[in-house]
Amino acid sequence: MNLFNSDINLKFVPSLDKAFKPAAVMNRKFQKAVEESGAKVPLAIALERGEGLVSTYNTFIFDDNHPDAESNLFYVERIVKTLLWQKGGYKVIIGGSNKVGEYIKKAYAEGGIREFDAKFMSRVYEKPFIVEITDFDKVPKTNEVTKPIGRHLDGCRIGFDAGGSDRKVSAVIDGKAVYSEEVIWHPKTKDDPEYHYNEILTAMKTAASYMPRVDAIGVSSAGVYVNNRVMVASLFIKVPDDLFEKKVKNIFLDIQKEMGGVPLEVANDGDVTALAGAMDLNDTNVLGLAMGTSEAGGYVDGLGNITGWLNELAFIPVDYNPSAMVDEWSGDYGCGVKYFSQDGVIKLAPAAGIELDPNLTPAEKLKYVQDLMAKGDERAAKIFESIGIYLGYTLAHYADFYDIKHVLILGRVTSGEGGSLIINNAKAVLEGEFPEIAKKINLHLPDESNRRVGQSIAAASLPEIK
Repeated sequence: MNLFNSDINLKFVPSLDKAFKPAAVMNRKFQKAVEESGAKVPLAIALERGEGLVSTYNTFIFDDNHPDAESNLFYVERIVKTLLWQKGGYKVIIGGSNKVGEYIKKAYAEGGIREFDAKFMSRVYEKPFIVEITDFDKVPKTNEVTKPIGRHLDGCRIGFDAGGSDRKVSAVIDGKAVYSEEVIWHPKTKDDPEYHYNEILTAMKTAASYMPRVDAIGVSSAGVYVNNRVMVASLFIKVPDDLFEKKVKNIFLDIQKEMGGVPLEVANDGDVTALAGAMDLNDTNVLGLAMGTSEAGGYVDGLGNITGWLNELAFIPVDYNPSAMVDEWSGDYGCGVKYFSQDGVIKLAPAAGIELDPNLTPAEKLKYVQDLMAKGDERAAKIFESIGIYLGYTLAHYADFYDIKHVLILGRVTSGEGGSLIINNAKAVLEGEFPEIAKKINLHLPDESNRRVGQSIAAASLPEIK
C-alpha cells in the first residue's frame, strides 16, 4: 500500500486548490506510520559535490518486507530530489535498502522519471551523474565547507546585479552607494554572447567612472556558478551550447581581465539576497525567497556564510498531489515554481473566476491580478490567500532541511496588498500547524527600494581585497 495516496485533513486549506497535499504534512504522516509500525529501519542519503564535499541525510523507512514498504519508494524519491536541488551533487549514495536504491538508480537513469535532474547536475558539476547503493553504515558522513563571503565594505567597489529584465549596478565607496542605475536589457532573447559581454562591461565601466579607482567587483546573478564560472544560467538560455562553452562559461573571468584583474566574486542572486538580509538584520540563518518570474532562493548559515549549495527552490517538490501542475522545464509536478512565482498566480486565476487575456505576457497577467487586488476584488484576494497557505506549509518543509531564523519574502508577486495577505496567511499556518517552527522563524517583507540598494551593496561586498 502507498500511504501517499491516502487523504489528509489540513487545518488550513487553500480555497482555490482543495487537493493540495503539502510535503511537510505528508512526510510527517509517513514518519509517524513508520514509527508506529514496529518495522522501522534507518536509511542514509549522501550527496557528493566534488573536492570531498558530502551532504548526508539520515531518515527512517519501513523494512522492505512490511506491507506499506511500497510507500518507501515515493518518500525517498521526493527526499532525494529535494536534497539535490537544495545541496547539489553529481553522486547520490543510498545506504540501507537495496530495493529503494535500485528504484532511485532507475529514476535517475536515461529514460527514467528524473532524467532531467541527472542531466542538469551532470552539466553543473561537469561529471557523469551516478547513483550508488551500499550498506547504511558505509555511507560517508557529512563533510561541508561553508565560505565566508561578503561583508567586505572597504575601498572602491562595483556591485552588479544581473536580472532577467533589468541590470543594476552600483559604485560603492566604503560601504556607501555613491551611484546606482537600473537599465532595461534583454539577455534571455539574445543568442549572441557578445551582447551580454558588452552590456555587463558597459555597466561596470559606468560605475567605475564615479570612483577614483576600482578595488573589487561583486556580481549577483541568477544561475549556478562554480569558481566564478557560469555553469547554468537562464540569462544565456538562447545561446547555443558551443558558444556557451567558448564565450559564456568564462564571461566574468574575461570581464575581470578587462577591468584590470581586480578581485571579482560571482554569487547566485538568491544567496546575495540572503546576505543583504543578514547584513541588514545583523543576524545569521537567513533564508531568502524571491517570488518573481520563477522562485529563487538563497541561504546564509549559522556562521553567516554562504554554503556553496544550489538552493534552487523552484525545483523542490512542495505538493504531493499527483494531479498538481507540471513544470514545463523539468517535467515534474508539485514543484515550488508553480506555487511561488507569477505562474502560481496565473495557475489560480481561473479557479478564482478571473479570466486572463491569453495575449498578455506572464508579467502582465500578474499585474492585471494585482490591479484587481488594489481595487479590493475578493477573487484576487483569494489567490494571494491561497499562496500564503502554500507558503506556510512549505516553510515548514524548508525548515526540515535548513536551520532558519529569518525568512525574507521578496519579488514582484509580493508587491502591494497581496504581499501582506501572503505573509499573514503563512504565519497563520505556521502558528496553527507547526507552533514549534512558528516560534523560531521570523518572516520579513522588506521595502523594495531599500532592498535594491541593499542588494547592490551586498553584491559589492562579495570579494575580499587582499
